[in-house]
Formats: sequence, structure tokens, C-alpha cells
Amino acid sequence: MNKQNNVPALRFPEFTGEWEMKKLGEVADKINSGKTPLGGESVYTESGIVFIRSQNVTDDKLDLSNLTFIPEKINGGMKNSIVKANDILLNITGASLGRSCVVPNEFKTGNVNQHVCIIRLNSENNPRFIQPIFSSSKGQNIFESLQTGSGREGLNFESIKKMELSFPTLPEQTKIANFLTAVDEKLQGLKKKKALLEVYKKGVMQRLFSQALRFKDENGKAFAEWEVRNGNEIFESISNKEHNSDLPILAISQEFGAVPREMINYQISVTDKSVESYKVVDVGDFIISLRSFQGGIEYSNYKGICSPAYVILRNIVSINHIFFKYYLKTDLYIQRLCEKLEGIRDGKMISYKYFSEIKLPYPTLAEQVKIANFLSAIDDKINQTDIQIQKTEQWKRGLLQKMFP
Repeated sequence: MNKQNNVPALRFPEFTGEWEMKKLGEVADKINSGKTPLGGESVYTESGIVFIRSQNVTDDKLDLSNLTFIPEKINGGMKNSIVKANDILLNITGASLGRSCVVPNEFKTGNVNQHVCIIRLNSENNPRFIQPIFSSSKGQNIFESLQTGSGREGLNFESIKKMELSFPTLPEQTKIANFLTAVDEKLQGLKKKKALLEVYKKGVMQRLFSQALRFKDENGKAFAEWEVRNGNEIFESISNKEHNSDLPILAISQEFGAVPREMINYQISVTDKSVESYKVVDVGDFIISLRSFQGGIEYSNYKGICSPAYVILRNIVSINHIFFKYYLKTDLYIQRLCEKLEGIRDGKMISYKYFSEIKLPYPTLAEQVKIANFLSAIDDKINQTDIQIQKTEQWKRGLLQKMFP
């Protein structure tokens, strides 16, 4: 293909000919932002006219879940920034600069603040063709190059109007827009599925650990009543430092638990001397931060060494580790541990003692296994859905690179 031809690498077969370069200002009837109403947040109301802020403009979607409203009278005084269906909204300041979406067809009316730009195209162009360009790497690179001010803190209307983009005919724009809308609908469906699975998991965990939901054994009979034991009757604190330098240094995160720090790009300065004080962690150990408690006790998937700023818990009776991996992240357990930690201030450290005094459930090992397998199966579905989301997003990024010259 001749490099001079302004045509995409991937194209619907019924369309031919070069695309035409135009400035965004040439195809838009309106490009401007709103403003903060006089009085600021004090005039916000719980109902009225939707007032859109930058946090409502997410990647390719207008998020209406956390809205602010303004009175009709104030909206009437801000007529130049009234939002309509099919407007493109573009964040022009702050960390979310470059995020954009198209206002849905069913949207009635609203207004925007000064951090959001309204781009209203003329009738000869499709906003759902333009907005994906904004989301593409090409669009993000353009926004990066257009940022103004010594701190490169924002976009202005003149620079947005001068953005040069390639335009096919309206029928081809519409064909591309409909196709990419279908891709977005698939993505939203997958994200909704994942969210529903996560809600279901949380609900079923509450029922399982409160024993409102019980399993039967292999013979269809009820399991024995659960024992309740203190933490120190199930786990001991490990301070073993007899290790070799071949063991990986573990990083702790709420998302992954304890994993080799390279897996989460965790940077830490480590010297031979500091490593001497590190504690050995085995697969199946549980870890509590001495300095802070951020929502549950983390599980180790690896053998390695970690900073002495953690309490290492190792079971002293037979358990199913995955059962306790789930239980120690429940809201109920986190609440109990937080109650124990109340009053810890001024750099005082959390100790094993706080954990050891909390009552823990101890059902039969067979029931622990059943519960662990059930919850693991839900997690597998969540992970599979997440993989589908990632693959679809990657596919979409590839499409955006090829469908626009």
C-alpha cells in the first residue's frame, strides 16, 4: 500500500477511496466546557439537573452512578454548557485528562463543570466514530502533545479545534461506529458478569461462614457442629530466620497476597544485612503487617523471605489453607481484628497477641474442603471472565490501531 494513501489498514470491503483530513473545529458545531456554579458545592442538590464532573466521564462510558445535581434555575444560567444526547465529553484537566465518552441516546439534559469539554459534531459526522479515536493510543498521544501551561496541566479549546483527524464518508463512519459499539457492549456485558459474580461470592461467603448455608457430607448427612478456637490454638507465630539467599524476597499486596516482588513490580531497597533479619515464609502461611492493617490477612502462595515488619502465621493443627484464606478476608473477621486494634496509635506495632485472642471457626476438615472448593470455583469463574475482558480489550486496542489511518 502506498504510504501516501490516507486509508486504514483494516477496512470494510464495501468502502474505497482515501479519507479526508479535517480539523475537529471544522466538523463540530460546539466545543466548550462548563463552569462551577456560583457558590460551588453549596448549591448542589440531591435532585434536579444532572451536573457532570470529570469523575463521571470514564473510559468510553458516562458513569451515572455517583451524580451531583444543580437546580433548574442555575442550569438556566449556564445555557452554554448544557449537555445533550450524542455529545462527546472529554476531560481536559487533571489526572483523567483524555478520558472521553459519548452521551447516551436516552440522556435527557445535564450540565458540565469546567473540567469537561463538550464536543457537539454537525449532522454530517458520527460522534461514535470520533470518540474511539480519542480513546486510541493515537488520540492519547495527540492529547499529550496538546497539553498547555508550564506544568502541562490541561487542554484548551483552540488546540482541540485544531486537532487534525482523518474522516471517511458518513456511511463508513456509521459502519465503524456500529461495529465498535457492539465491541463495547460485549465488554460491558463481561464487566457486568464479573461484577455480579463478585457480589454473589460476597453474599455466599457471608452465608457460609455464618452457617446459614451448610453442605452435606458424601453420604448426604449433616456435618458436625463447628468448633470455635482461639487464633493461637490454630496458628503459631513464626520468627525463623534460618534461610539462604536463593529464596525469593516476597512482596505483600491485597490483590496477590505474598508473591515474589518481581511479579508485581514491587521496588524495595534490600541489602545483605537487611536480608539477614528477614523471616522465612512457606506456602500456606498467613501474613499480617505489624505497622498497618489494610483489610484482611494475606495468604502466601510461595516460599520465600519477607520483611520482619510482618507477623508470619503457620498452622499447628490440620486445616484447609484455602478455607482460612477466604475466612480471614471476610468482613466479619476484619471487623473483629479491627476492634482488637482500636487504640493502637503513635507507631505502636500490631503483635501476634491481637490475632491470637480472636475466636476462629474450626469446622471438620471435610467441610473446610467443601467450602474451599465451592468458593474456589466461583473465583475461577471470576478469573476466567477477567481474562475474557482483558483479551477483548486487547483485541479492541488492536482494532483501533488498524481501523484508523
